[in-house]
Amino acid sequence: MQPRDFSLYGAVDLGARQVAAQRRQQAAQSGESAAASSGAVIEVTEQTFNTDVVERSRTTPVIVDLWADWCGPCKQLGPVLEKLAAEADGQWILARVDVDANPQLSAALQVQSIPMVVAVLAGQLVDGFLGAMPEAQVRQWIAQVLAVAEQIGLLPADGSAGAAEDDTDLDASGEGARDIPGGPQAARDGRPGAPGAGPARPSPGTYEDAGQLPPAYAEARAAMERGDLDAAAKAFEGELAASPGDPLAKTGLAQVNLLRRVSSYDQARSRRDAAEHPADVAAQLRVADIDLASGRIDEAFDRLLGVVRRTSGEDRDQARAHLVGLFDILPPKDPRVTRARSELSALLF
Repeated sequence: MQPRDFSLYGAVDLGARQVAAQRRQQAAQSGESAAASSGAVIEVTEQTFNTDVVERSRTTPVIVDLWADWCGPCKQLGPVLEKLAAEADGQWILARVDVDANPQLSAALQVQSIPMVVAVLAGQLVDGFLGAMPEAQVRQWIAQVLAVAEQIGLLPADGSAGAAEDDTDLDASGEGARDIPGGPQAARDGRPGAPGAGPARPSPGTYEDAGQLPPAYAEARAAMERGDLDAAAKAFEGELAASPGDPLAKTGLAQVNLLRRVSSYDQARSRRDAAEHPADVAAQLRVADIDLASGRIDEAFDRLLGVVRRTSGEDRDQARAHLVGLFDILPPKDPRVTRARSELSALLF
């Protein structure tokens, strides 16, 4: 599977526009399947492709089924894909594209024959297969897609639903509204608690009123106020054991673990080691941690992307896993995470 760039181009076929309108009317009259009504299957057009497929793929894998009403094999494959989408329960989304109704999109995707199935991960288009494959082979291909999605952090290691989206963590600019205690925001604002400036302290905006939060958050807050990062980590770990999908606890633990690592580094020596020994993966990981904790987020991500690009085997996997772990420190929709995740996806295919 190889990623490739794509863009909409070509003349607008007015006849196809009419067909598209007819298809939508027929779909509305005939009703939706169970998978479609649950949101596991969506109908996509040239107008909605960027929003419904490209943007959605930054947090959830999207499988694209290109079909036509006159295509017999399409009618065999379509129900198989819908069945698997329903079984996935949100782990991935099936996007169906009527090629007759969307000629520009078909041209952009370089459709030569149908049915054609591709995947989109983190904004990257991944080649799939042509023809009505048996269900077992379709399952195998989807499993490969999800394995790569897990590698780039779109899926947690247990293979459950895609990266959690927590809109409350974003301000109007898309930046993280929640500070990293003693992390990037503290460093930018010059507040106490930045790495190298003594014990980390939570900023006033890090948590809501402690009385409105689960006990684990109040416990973590109290631990950080007294500079006990180990106790803060234990509190977050306990919350995650009770609620594995809790995005606040996941982010909090990632932040605390970053601070614990950075507090153990000799920062000047770490930077010197990384500069003198570019092949030393551990040294590059340490400097990436220091950069992220100091607010140099793009620099941290680019350093690790560079390691992934020029290494292989265990070294490459170590850098990839560390980078995905750093993604957890910021909100999933942070544009810097989106950009780095997309680049990582391109490097892994």
